[in-house]
Amino acid sequence: MLKKYLALLFFSTALCAQAQVGEPRSELCVGVNAGVSLNKIDFTPTIQQYFHVSPIIGVSFRYTCEKYFSTVCALQAELNYTSLGWRENIIDKESNPLPDTYRRDLHYLQLPLLARLGWGREQRGLMFYVLAGPQIGYCFGESTTQSAEWTTDDAGVPIRPGNVTHQYGKSVDHKLDYGITAGLGLELSTKIGHFDLEGRYYYGLGDIYGNSKKDFFSRSANGTIIIKLAYLMNLGKK
Repeated sequence: MLKKYLALLFFSTALCAQAQVGEPRSELCVGVNAGVSLNKIDFTPTIQQYFHVSPIIGVSFRYTCEKYFSTVCALQAELNYTSLGWRENIIDKESNPLPDTYRRDLHYLQLPLLARLGWGREQRGLMFYVLAGPQIGYCFGESTTQSAEWTTDDAGVPIRPGNVTHQYGKSVDHKLDYGITAGLGLELSTKIGHFDLEGRYYYGLGDIYGNSKKDFFSRSANGTIIIKLAYLMNLGKK
């Protein structure tokens, strides 16, 4: 499935570069971005969670290639660092909160490859835009934070709804992550550069744990809300 999304992006890039039917543009921008990511893992069987909150930082590259009627078309790539994972909302079998805490941090480098469509002023003004495309990521490290003592049954097993404890002490099986991201934002263009404020959602298609019949979890994919600010400056324009 990942190959299909990469092929679609390549096809879109070729169209943007060679098959323009509107007013051509040739503007390259680079910059930095920073914000916050709010992640949950879509586990099956279910694990009750709060949002796993972490900063996200990275670099951005954007190439504006065409204006088609009132729509400004661009391609955007980023290289970002963030920490995904999950933070458990631990309750007993009667849904009463327990003092136990558990947080898993999964450290990722992410590469979103996005098509962007904007409407508004290209220079000295506001532009509204939407963007969407595939994203791949690589988990290069993980860590765990938990309470010193857990509430257990008579056999010493942590008390959890559905007796779901297979995630404890289990490292990530699949370090490569992939999925689809989409969002919208506002850009303020000034004489010193472009300032973007945007929100995105990332829907993971790959699982962090094995999902075969012999594995406990049939799904364990990331789902992330991202809110970020970016600053980009023009490198070249025609």
